[in-house]
Amino acid sequence: MKRSLGKMSKRSRLLRRRVSEPRLGITKLVKTFSMGDRVIIDHKTSYFGGMPHPRYRGKLGTVIGKRGEAFIIEVKVYSALKKLIVPAVHLEKA
Repeated sequence: MKRSLGKMSKRSRLLRRRVSEPRLGITKLVKTFSMGDRVIIDHKTSYFGGMPHPRYRGKLGTVIGKRGEAFIIEVKVYSALKKLIVPAVHLEKA
């Protein structure tokens, strides 16, 4: 059978939970950010819903809007500005 080549292919070890990492709590789910806040895209959670592509791991971005429970983040990649829709679970304030 042909193997899957999705976005998480060959990356499962990078996302493995560490023993000392705390579990996902309610405080991480209900984070709020205001427009213009600088945030870091983080993948250290066990919640995979809405997780951005691993190429954006550790990138610094700016909150420019909100869509439902997620936030619209503007990230600069070389000379291009990318807009990502990321849940608050995967964001940390910079």
